[in-house]
Amino acid sequence: MDENKMNRGLSSRHISMIAIGGAIGTGLFIATGGVISQAGPGGAILAYVVIGVMLYFLMSSVGELATFYPVSGSFSSYSTRFIDPSLGFTAGWLYWAIWSLVTSVDVIIASNVLYYWDTFKFFSPLTWSLIFITLLLLLNIFTVRAFGEAEFWLSAIKVATIIIFIVVGILMIFGILGGHTYGFKNFTTGEAPFVGGISGFLSVLLVAGFSVGGTEVVAVTAGESDNPEKSMPNAIKSVFWRILLFYILSIAVISAILPYSDPLLLNKSESVAQSPFTIVFDRVGIAFAASVINAVILTSLLSAANSGIYTTSRMLFSLSNEKQAPKFLSHLHSKTKLPLPAILTTYLIVVSVIIIANFYADTIFTLLGIIGQLIIFIWAAAVCSLIRLRRGIKAQGLDANKLLPYKSPLYPLGPIIVLATLVFLLVGGSFEDIVTLNAGGLTKDFLPIIILAVIYLLHKTINKTKYVRLKDMDLRSFQEFNKVHKK
Repeated sequence: MDENKMNRGLSSRHISMIAIGGAIGTGLFIATGGVISQAGPGGAILAYVVIGVMLYFLMSSVGELATFYPVSGSFSSYSTRFIDPSLGFTAGWLYWAIWSLVTSVDVIIASNVLYYWDTFKFFSPLTWSLIFITLLLLLNIFTVRAFGEAEFWLSAIKVATIIIFIVVGILMIFGILGGHTYGFKNFTTGEAPFVGGISGFLSVLLVAGFSVGGTEVVAVTAGESDNPEKSMPNAIKSVFWRILLFYILSIAVISAILPYSDPLLLNKSESVAQSPFTIVFDRVGIAFAASVINAVILTSLLSAANSGIYTTSRMLFSLSNEKQAPKFLSHLHSKTKLPLPAILTTYLIVVSVIIIANFYADTIFTLLGIIGQLIIFIWAAAVCSLIRLRRGIKAQGLDANKLLPYKSPLYPLGPIIVLATLVFLLVGGSFEDIVTLNAGGLTKDFLPIIILAVIYLLHKTINKTKYVRLKDMDLRSFQEFNKVHKK
């Protein structure tokens, strides 16, 4: 397999920071206020606790797969080998499409964020977009370690900002900074802590669920991790606790300083000046607070785009290895051991989308909104792959304790919790249309899933693929595969 010939240049610290950075995006810095406004401090915190638990079991499932079979572009490979090649084809190309659009949109937004400062208006947003994506290409074509280092430091900036924000916020709450003691009275005023009842909580649960999209990227890095058996479990544990603490403590700080009824929290224009982080820093007297947060948002977008180039190129590489994409995409450079054709193809596609978006921006953003929520399908495919793997091990009379380098805790309860949450996230967004039997709304909501089903069935019909039988599942070669990586 060509997967085991890749350069394993990503260390444990790279993997952990990539996982953490994947879940911390502009949503935390910009949209947190809207979440508190809709559901109150209690509803917002509870939503992220629920999603945090789901995320832990999701990442545990992905981690078990990634340590057993550490390859790049893992999601398509897992589905192909443990469930059905047609499912692997569908999941792989869907994930590639999602990240191609996400990468393009992140770069476009980054160029607009840069326009916050008049100093950088000597180039058009399109020119800045092309400059950004080219710089990120350069980080990805020399060594995988260059990608890892860039992602580590870009993510570190986000993490450092959140930690400083939380510390400053706590000092303000108790009157040590800012000259005013805020306390926790905002948690009990009006309808707080739970605003809008069940509907308010459910609406922000969807936001919380999609805000952690990106953490699963860590599984794609398994094929280039220097020690996936160690780095994957460490990343899973650090992601769960740090993300949970970052989101919950940030929401608690914002809620204590700004009441849920404060119109600034809505921030309908998504202005950096009205970001909850900016407002809190402003109130403590930190100069140029808006510029600081704007700079952090810029690094967040570039970090996401950097991960996007990496992820989409590895998906193309993996699909090619599975004979589900053109053969040339599976070629590795002789010296760097990087999939250069896949990386350059990704670059050209993202550049094309950026140029198209310059003329048809609404179309691109709408398309991302439609298929972006299908990340649920990718998560479900990963969890189902784990269930199938465990069943295959049992059917062949093998010992999971000896075969699996890492076992996800509380199996099978963990996957059940994940799948139940994903079903709710899928149906929750269409709950009103389901109750009212709104045929038009339901068609719009479920059209992407129908299209996916058609793609899956067409691939299965044309290629005559077969569902992988438990007793035919190739598990022995994976043991040899892991031995190769350990050498």
